Amino acid sequence: MAEADSPKQQRAQFRQPRVAEVIAGILRDRIVDGELANGDSLPKQEDLMSEFGISRPTLREALRQLENEGLLTVRRGSIGGSVVEVPTAETSAYTFGLVLQSRRTSISDLATAIEQIEPIAASLCAARADRGEAVVPVLRANLEEATAAIGDGERFTMLSRRFHEFLVGACGNETLIVMLGALESLWSEQERQWAARVTTEGRYPNEGRRREVLSTHASLVDAIAAGDSNTARKIDTGHLTHSQRYALENSETQVVRATSLRNGLRDLGG
Repeated sequence: MAEADSPKQQRAQFRQPRVAEVIAGILRDRIVDGELANGDSLPKQEDLMSEFGISRPTLREALRQLENEGLLTVRRGSIGGSVVEVPTAETSAYTFGLVLQSRRTSISDLATAIEQIEPIAASLCAARADRGEAVVPVLRANLEEATAAIGDGERFTMLSRRFHEFLVGACGNETLIVMLGALESLWSEQERQWAARVTTEGRYPNEGRRREVLSTHASLVDAIAAGDSNTARKIDTGHLTHSQRYALENSETQVVRATSLRNGLRDLGG
């Protein structure tokens, strides 16, 4: 017969959450459920203290929890206050990437995951009944912008990566958008660094290679516009296999470094 837990163990099992945790939970729900929108300011601390019947130290502890989770930006000093930061695929890329970095995940491992998953997004884009309004115009606009930037290697790389980010963002499946969006952000940073390096070394692929990228992107958009999911999936798979090899050159075993996203998280294009 198993021995009964000691009174101390029983107390630990039924530990009640601290007041700050409860308040943080309430405010967290208000943010992620949309009651508080991105960029909104939280009510003044005095108002929150009055609403919840808590002390200033308890409130500050709750706000620190939300700040650590990336849900708030706390401004200190004379212009103090807390601003809501609604989670996005891009911001989740940093946390997701930290996990990969801590596991010593290689860049080639990341590339393989994208190569396997992104074609699903391309297929879903082609299957959307509203693809003519919700998908195709965004991708064609990106193609036009990338064509105009064909002489600028680093900008061309940034716009080419945005094509893939737009593709994922338009697939219509929110779970895939968030999960794959995080991977795309990490890979975009890898390609940004690659483009800057080879441009400095005078080794950026010539204009003919860039036009091949544009041609493949155009074929992919045509398949999506035609509602041809199988062709869209095949084109995207082949394109990723071909294009990723440039950024993987001499970097296959390099570990994913999410910390490089921390400065200028969203401006992955440099």
